[in-house]
Amino acid sequence: MNAVKATLVKLVLRLCALLPLACARALGRGAAHIYWPFRGRSRRVTERNIQIAFPELTPRDQRRLARLSLCATGELAAEMGHVWLRSPEHISRMIMEVSGERPVLDALQSGRGVIVLAPHLGNWEIIGLHLPSMGSTVSLYEPPHLEALGPMMEAARQCTGATLVPTDSRGIARLVKSVRGGNISGILPDQVPSDINSGQNVPFMGTPCFTGTLASKLIQRTGALAVFGVAERVRGGFSVRYDPVEEAVYSEDMSISLAALNRGIEACVRRCAEQYQWEYKRFRVRPRAGRDLYADV
Repeated sequence: MNAVKATLVKLVLRLCALLPLACARALGRGAAHIYWPFRGRSRRVTERNIQIAFPELTPRDQRRLARLSLCATGELAAEMGHVWLRSPEHISRMIMEVSGERPVLDALQSGRGVIVLAPHLGNWEIIGLHLPSMGSTVSLYEPPHLEALGPMMEAARQCTGATLVPTDSRGIARLVKSVRGGNISGILPDQVPSDINSGQNVPFMGTPCFTGTLASKLIQRTGALAVFGVAERVRGGFSVRYDPVEEAVYSEDMSISLAALNRGIEACVRRCAEQYQWEYKRFRVRPRAGRDLYADV
């Protein structure tokens, strides 16, 4: 069954890759509009997350943001044909503008490594593909649930020059060595780790949630410059932006570092909230304490 699913995904991606980007995105939005009335799991989780994150909005505005978010997720899925199956030159043409890269380039020139924190916002795959244009890049890679998609994803993520390493101790050791050597690494800072020893409950959008410690630990171990990286979806392609982190992210106190990390992610999210991956159960806590926010979703 998984092989059939993977084949169907590849066919859809190839179709989307043949379409102009605007048409592929329109196809993704159309799929989201068809999905919306059925009140599936993704819609329910998205609505719950937006209720938690934006309590100041009216119920009508919360529903509107939820619908826009699912449309953005549809666009994300449809545009992956262009991101994963087209040439590096095509990907470069889709990047309409880049801002905030000067501190990254200055750090690399001085021999200091850089860790780019790329939340699940806009199209984070574009960040991973843009980083090698600034310097040697090593990033963590975890195979997808549909194993048959693995080779395609690995090839795509390395097509602009990045090196992928597994999310195990050996892979992390290679990443640390690379960053200490003055290179770049990309990290997804807002994934909820499965290991209870790999995170802490700290606030995000005003609500405590389980936050992984990997990014903060890597920053502490390597002495790297940390920046946020976002590829916002815009007309015709993407606007890539690198933003500085709060000084508190560098704190050796993990609670202080993680709280600052989540404040930085929140600042990124509020600039294009509909492009965040709200269908992900971000507000889980571990160990579970109090009411389960997703019990009825």
